[in-house]
Amino acid sequence: MPEYLLTITRSFIAFFLLLVLARIMGKKQISQLTFFDYCVGITIGSIAASMAVDQNIKISNGIISLIVWGVIPLLLGFMGLKWKWFHQLTDGKADVLIENGKIYEKNLRKNQLAIEELMLLLREKDVFNIEDVEMAVMETNGQLSILLKSEKQPVTPQILGTKVEADHGPTIVISDGRIMKNSLNRLGYTHEWLLGEVQKQGASDIDDVFLAQIDSKGNVYADLYIDNLKQEVVKQRPLIASTLKKLQADFESFALQTNNPKAKEMYSQQAKNLQSVLDDMSPYLK
Repeated sequence: MPEYLLTITRSFIAFFLLLVLARIMGKKQISQLTFFDYCVGITIGSIAASMAVDQNIKISNGIISLIVWGVIPLLLGFMGLKWKWFHQLTDGKADVLIENGKIYEKNLRKNQLAIEELMLLLREKDVFNIEDVEMAVMETNGQLSILLKSEKQPVTPQILGTKVEADHGPTIVISDGRIMKNSLNRLGYTHEWLLGEVQKQGASDIDDVFLAQIDSKGNVYADLYIDNLKQEVVKQRPLIASTLKKLQADFESFALQTNNPKAKEMYSQQAKNLQSVLDDMSPYLK
């Protein structure tokens, strides 16, 4: 066999073996790269490259070596799940670098981390003052996890005791001029409603829409094939809120204008009822 054909064949074999091993070893190999995973990845890549181009290496030997290096992490991972001490032996354990605003110099030296490098990692987390840190932990994958002190943490609706609507990620309902029927049905919207929403944004039909998303508040974002057809999106929920506020103000005005005691009481009561509805629904109409 010519040398170039042999190289192509060996390269294809090495590629597919790497693909199979990567699928077997799972996402951890790229998402949470520990020092051990890093060494395994480099070694497997080096073996595959050598097997592809070095014809002094038998293909059978390269395949066996790749299989061995692919199986070893799986065995170690299984043993790490079974015995905690073994997991710490292979992956190490997290170290606390800062606690209650105090730096642990011993753990810094253990992780070979200079104070400048620590400050860099803190700034990447938008932390510039060490005193603001309740705890900072160096994870086994080299990432720094930070817990801010209570008074320095961002304000959330839960802290304020404010009721908010449950949110979900935007859902694609139109892709390349075609309606995603399963997504639309799951959200509880109809074809006619969706058509009306995209027409508000300049589309004459679904075919004019390249991409459309619906957020948790029912607002539709549509990207049209012809960009100059795009119109300003009218958000329905704020419009409903302003309409209810106007009705409530009208009832109050009618109550002041009329001299009929029963009518005055009715208008006042309806204004109070509408105000109660607005208070309850305001988190959902923003």
